[in-house]
Amino acid sequence: WLITNFSEFQLATVVTFVLHESVFFLSGFPSLLFERFGLFAKYKIQKKSNTSDYQNRCVMRLILYHVCVNLPVMIFSYPAFKFMGLRSSLPLPHWTVIVSQVLFYFILEDFIFYWGHRALHTKWLYKHVHSVHHEYATPFGLTSEYAHPAEILFLGFATVVGPALTGPHLFTLWLWMVLRVLETVEAHSGYHFPWSPSNFLPLYGGSDFHDYHHRVLYTKSGNYASTFVYMDWLFGTDKGYRKTKAIEGEEGKHL
Repeated sequence: WLITNFSEFQLATVVTFVLHESVFFLSGFPSLLFERFGLFAKYKIQKKSNTSDYQNRCVMRLILYHVCVNLPVMIFSYPAFKFMGLRSSLPLPHWTVIVSQVLFYFILEDFIFYWGHRALHTKWLYKHVHSVHHEYATPFGLTSEYAHPAEILFLGFATVVGPALTGPHLFTLWLWMVLRVLETVEAHSGYHFPWSPSNFLPLYGGSDFHDYHHRVLYTKSGNYASTFVYMDWLFGTDKGYRKTKAIEGEEGKHL
């Protein structure tokens, strides 16, 4: 139905944008509402909460950034993706191809994101670019994409480089985008539930891992990776987090 009623250009740009916005806002709004109405308070990582005005400010700026930055990037990058082999025709790729490509995207994105994010925490780049994202020291789901336009382009490269290299089917690209959005929204949710993915998936960082990154000084934050924890472990940028978790564990034993 999609390939019958829309051109490939429309599918890769407008439909992709609509899919992204739908998944992002539908998955991001729950943690905003939880915080606003004090729901699931015992699972909230930080006791502080954002005001309603501060939440609304985030939403309005997100809409502006998405329309003025994300959508044009999708439109202007289409020729490059097409050149690299993007297609939308049937049949769909075999499930093994889809799974292997998405796994490759996660690993490559995490590696590039780690170094790009770590660079953004150098003094000049933090002050002029990355500090926008850290305006929300107590994150909620929608803050995951709240960033300076330059950062959107800078770290967005990590998300698209994998698909650009492999020239995937549009379905694979959509699946990758949906999973990446759900991952980053969960990591910024500000809540750690018993059913949170980090409780079940080895090496997955999740909300507790990334929330630490937001609540400490930028020079000591660490936890730079986007999805997994092994990059921070390999390069020793999770020492502060591990130390904090050890102290919390000891305090919990004495209570």
